Amino acid sequence: MANQALGAPRLPGPQPVEKKNVAVSASSRSVPLIGMRSRPWADRLFYFAMLACGLCVLALVGLILYQLIVNSRLSWHAFGVKFFFRSEWDPVNDQYGAWPFVYGTIVSSFLALVLAVPLAIGVAMFITEMAPRWLRGPLAFTTELLAAIPSVIYGLWAIFVLVPLLRLYAEPWLAKYFGWTSAVTHRFGFQGPFEGPPFGIGMLAAGVILAIMVIPIISSITREVMTAVPQQQREAVLALGATRWEMIRTGVLRNARVGIMGGIILGLGRALGETMAVTMVIGNRPDISASLFAPGYTMASVIANEFSEASGDLYLSSLVEVGLALFIVTIIVNILAQFLVWTVTRGTPARSNA
Repeated sequence: MANQALGAPRLPGPQPVEKKNVAVSASSRSVPLIGMRSRPWADRLFYFAMLACGLCVLALVGLILYQLIVNSRLSWHAFGVKFFFRSEWDPVNDQYGAWPFVYGTIVSSFLALVLAVPLAIGVAMFITEMAPRWLRGPLAFTTELLAAIPSVIYGLWAIFVLVPLLRLYAEPWLAKYFGWTSAVTHRFGFQGPFEGPPFGIGMLAAGVILAIMVIPIISSITREVMTAVPQQQREAVLALGATRWEMIRTGVLRNARVGIMGGIILGLGRALGETMAVTMVIGNRPDISASLFAPGYTMASVIANEFSEASGDLYLSSLVEVGLALFIVTIIVNILAQFLVWTVTRGTPARSNA
């Protein structure tokens, strides 16, 4: 019949699962990666090996400092503290004073910071806050690539490119438009900063080449401390209606200023100890002149130039004492810079902003 009910299909009921015994072989059992037996002598050996690696660095610094102190005793006993304030450098009569080298080191490093700091901070701000994502990597790599170029290459480039540009264009332009500063400095008995013949080789060339060399250091540290600022800080400032410049100025730079100062001081340490590039363009004359066009000398360049020619014991000891002063100043500057950077980053890993 058409309306006859169809019978329900017969389905098999649940069947009992047959248990199978799986034999576990001895080779398939899990083997612990670390042995159950303790080896205290291995842990102790590893600890002392790592401790020796760490102490080697401190021992190396201590040995360098010890050798510098021992080899500079003759100069120290002959001139004392006045050695760093004497202007006479006469190897023929064994009269030595390091003040021209100290002056040249201070002026060239300060000039390098004046030229490098604005550019380095601007590059770091653009890469961190404003550059598109596809441009950040190549630009950051190119900036840091400047730190990998040997200093002798910088020196050669400065001799063949930078010095002619300064002699023919930059220094005459500075003397023309800023020569009026000589009238002010003459009242105090000093030469003007843009007075004198434009040699090209001199303090200005050394400051410019040092500025180019410290830009990647200051820029890298500035980017690190700026990326350590929390992203919520930027979003909070933007939520209050601030522009991008106001956000960078109040939300980023204000919180990162201590670390940026640490990066600047770290760049100062790099400028203080630079030798080859500065030696090739500064002029190497132990005179003190207020003019940036005049040749000069630095603590590092005098050691590089005259150490191999030092014949007398007092002459050699005086050069070693210059190196000792440079070593101590560089160590102090780097420790201060690392401390200032640490106060901002606190070990925070760098991160890129969206």
